[in-house]
Formats: sequence, structure tokens, C-alpha cells
Amino acid sequence: MLAYVIFLLYLCARIWQNRSDFINTQLYYMFLHILSFIGALGIFLYGMKIMSEGLEKTAGDRLRGVLSSMTSNRFAGVITGMGVTAVIQSSSATTVMVVSFVNAGLMSLRQAIGVIMGANIGTTVTAWIVAFVGFKMDVASFSLPLMAVAAPLLFMGKGKWKNLGECIIGFALLFMGLNLLSEAAEAMEIGKHMGEWLTHIDVNAWWTVPLFILAGLVLTMAMQSSSASMAITLMLFDMNIPGFGLAQAAALAMGQNIGTTITALLASLAGNTQAKRAALAHTLFNVFGVIIILCVFPLAIRVTELLDNIIFGDSSNNMYLLSIFHTCFNLFNTLVMIGFVAQIEKLILKLMPDNGEKEEKRLVFISEGMLSTAELSLYQAKKEIDVFASRCEKMVDMVRELFQAKEEGTFNEVYARITKYEGITDNMEVEIAKYLQRVAEGRLSNESKSKITAMLRQVDELESIGDDCFHLGRTFARKRENYKEEFTGEQKERIEQMLSYVQQCVANMKSALEENNHLAFDQMAPYYELEQTINDYRSQVRENNLKDIETGKYSYQLGVFYMDFINHCEKLADHVINVVETLSEK
Repeated sequence: MLAYVIFLLYLCARIWQNRSDFINTQLYYMFLHILSFIGALGIFLYGMKIMSEGLEKTAGDRLRGVLSSMTSNRFAGVITGMGVTAVIQSSSATTVMVVSFVNAGLMSLRQAIGVIMGANIGTTVTAWIVAFVGFKMDVASFSLPLMAVAAPLLFMGKGKWKNLGECIIGFALLFMGLNLLSEAAEAMEIGKHMGEWLTHIDVNAWWTVPLFILAGLVLTMAMQSSSASMAITLMLFDMNIPGFGLAQAAALAMGQNIGTTITALLASLAGNTQAKRAALAHTLFNVFGVIIILCVFPLAIRVTELLDNIIFGDSSNNMYLLSIFHTCFNLFNTLVMIGFVAQIEKLILKLMPDNGEKEEKRLVFISEGMLSTAELSLYQAKKEIDVFASRCEKMVDMVRELFQAKEEGTFNEVYARITKYEGITDNMEVEIAKYLQRVAEGRLSNESKSKITAMLRQVDELESIGDDCFHLGRTFARKRENYKEEFTGEQKERIEQMLSYVQQCVANMKSALEENNHLAFDQMAPYYELEQTINDYRSQVRENNLKDIETGKYSYQLGVFYMDFINHCEKLADHVINVVETLSEK
């Protein structure tokens, strides 16, 4: 984006310098052609984005399930990564998913390496689609009819039909962008200008291939899309530009493989150490792959030409030739390095060791940098809510520990921990809610929108549970500081009983959240029964408290502290049942 803005500013400056005869100069037409080229590229990228997001929304849960479960070994990981990338047409999206899953602790680093290898193979499908369809027909002849078919689907109530409509429109826009890209390139005479530039380069020099690798790397980093840069490379190679042969096009493709890793690296910056390791694994794999092929580059070019002759024969063209190289490049690297996954993992652990940080106050599973695909970001939010529930459970345990504390030092230490955790829960509510609001701005299915609503209610109620735990602790602290009369044995038993009920209540809530299953009405019965038990026990304690004060068993003030604690426990149970109810409303 920055490069684009700088470029536009440069053009505007040139136009201003020549404003008097701007309309009558080639600069005017160059300006229009460049904007047309950028616009066509924008349509291509937008189409790719819409199609990818539509596919993700259609198969979001299944994709999550596949990625988190079908990676038991390196070979399964490769196949999984290849399949997912081929479906969603974006290796960057797959890699960001992997980084997010590693960040969430759902996938080990070793499993992630296998999936990343497979993603590199899966991304070659895009090149083949472009080679077979992209520049070979009048795309406008079927792009607009496809949009006409898809348009009614966008307004259907059912999410799956709407998602299908988005996929079709994205597909149509993608190839319309390719067609416009080709037309803009012809108008700009890119082939002619590139040929003139290449006359100043010795294509046989040793540094030519590294130069084109660097160019491919920079191009992909700037565009944030290896699919777009590969489409441009295929288009240029198909122009038969003098000096731009298979070796140069292949070098550009190899550079693009390295450049595409920037997306995962950026996504991992705000993640934990494991997320950064997964992104580094992606980079190292692609860099090592380029180095390996460079060592046998002449042989790789010869093998590509031989395979092209065997497969396509006389019907071949430049785009088929480059697609073969792109596929063989990624297949060969995967086959070579799949046997060294353990060694790659050890290298990454050595390059990026644990920093030993206690990250209690920060979010564990989600971060700003992980927000890439809206549908899949919900899974990270769900895992973070599970952590939130665990911390609430810890706070309830701390309250019981505080009640049982005899020593002043122990009491103060536990109370300080409760106060600290209350601040943590406040921050977690704000950060998770902010994250979910950002996710909600993305393209979501109706089901996912409902999930966000439920999640926002969950974090609100969980924060209230944290507040209740703090109030319980503060009640004990105020009583200990200002009132020396001890609770009677009967009061202590009732407080212990109430705490047992509350602990059970919170534990059940935590288990329900972790299972994340829809709760039918009859499945809600045990939760409601336990809450009713707490309500009845509170009422019983209240009646007994009034009688005990009247009979002089203890003072009125002690009874106030006593009932404050009991009432806060009952209130906490109300917030727990509110959390559980969100699981029955999906």
C-alpha cells in the first residue's frame, strides 16, 4: 500500500511538472494505462479474496476440523495442507491458519511443518487454472453470465446459497481481472519495454537467476499474493519476450515462493513464540527449497522441458511449461525435505528458543496479528474464552483458599492474587470483545454472526464472574480488617457448602464451554437444577441468619458480612447459568 501511494505521488508530481501539455503527451496515456493495469490487478485480487472467503465460510468448521485432526504424522500433514490450499486457493490463508493453530496450541510445530509443505504443493493449482483458462478465451463472455447466476444467490436467506454465490462471483471477477490485466499489459507494451530492458542484461551471467529470484520476492511481498504475482509471470512468459526464457520465469517463480512467506511472518509478530516458530518454518522451508533447486538449476530446466514434451507434446505452450516447473519445484522440495522434519524443528528451536516469559496477563490464543480470515479467527476466540473460564475457576478456588487462610501473610498473598486476576479478567473482556468486533467486520456466514453474539455475551458474563469473586474476597478482607468477631462453626460449614456448590457450578460451565456442543433444552436441566439448589440454599441461609441474630448467636454486623458473602455466591451462579444458556441458543 505504501509503495502504491508513493508511486501515485510520483506520477502526480510528473503530471504537475508537465501540466501545460499533459493532455497532449504520452505521459497522459501512460498514466491511464498504469491505472488500468493496477485496477485489473485489483479486480483479480478482489475476486481471489471473495472466492477464498466464500469457500472458507462454506467449509469453515470442516476446514478447522481437518487441519486440527488430520495431521497425525508428517505425510498426513502434507496431504491435508495440499487439499485445504487447493480448495481455498490461497497458500497464505492456509499458512496463517496453521500459525494461528500453533499459536492456540492445537497443532505442534512438527505437524505445522508438514501442513506448510503441503500448502506449497496446493498453491500450484492456481497456476494451472490460469494456464488452462486464464488467457485462452474471452472471459467476459462467461464472467458476466456467471455473475447473473450468482447475483440472486446473494440475497437468499440461507447462508450456504449466499456463500456459493460469493464463490461464483469471486471466480468470475478473478478471470475478468486476468483478461483486463492482459489487455492493460498489451496497451502498455510491457513486452516491448521489458525486452528492451533485458537487452542490457547478460542472461547467461551467473547473477541473472538470483536477480530474477530477488525480483519475484519483492513483487510478491509488495502484492501480498503469490497467486497474483504468478499470474503476472505466466502472462509475461506467454508474450515470448526476447531474453525472458524459462530460466528467468522459473527464477521469478522461485522468488515468489519466498516472498509469499511474508504474510505468515507478519501474522505471527503479535503471536506467541510457537506462532513465530511456525512462520519461521514456512520461510526456512521455502528458502531451503530455492537453494536446493539452484544447485541443480540447469538440470531442473532440462527435466521441465522433457516433462512438457512428454505430457503435452506439440499442444504445449509457455504457460504449461512454467506450470510444470512450478509444480515439480514444490513437489521435489517436499519429497526431499519431508525426511528432515525433525531436523528442521530442531533448527527452529535453536534459532528461536523459549524466552521463559510468564504471559499471564496477555491473551494466549488470539492477537491482532492473527486476524486474517474472519471465519477461522472465531476458533482462536473460542479457545481464548476457554482460558477466560479457566481463570474464573481459579478465582473461585482462590476465594476458598482465602476463606481457609489462617496466617495474615497467607491471607494477604491470596487476596493480592484475587485482585490481580480481577484486573486480568477485565482486560480479557475488553481485548476479546475488541477482537470479536474486528472479526465481525469481515465477511461472515449467518451462523458465525450468531456465534459472535453468543461469544460477546459469554465474555461479558465471565467478566462479571471475575467481579463477583473479587467482591467475595473483598468481603472477607473487610471483615478481617474491621471486625474481629469470628464466624461461628455453623456459619463456616454453610459458607463451605455454598463454595462447594459454586465450584461445581463453575466447573460444569467450563466443561460445557470446552466441549462447545449445542445444549438441547433437556441437557440444560442439570445446570438449572444446580442453580436452583444454590438459590434454595441462599434462601435457607437467609432465614437461619435472621433467627440466629434474634437468638443472639452472633452480632448483626457479623450477619451482614455473612449474608453479603452468600448473596454474592448466588449472584455468581446466575452469571454462570447465563454463560451456559448461550450454548443452547446457537
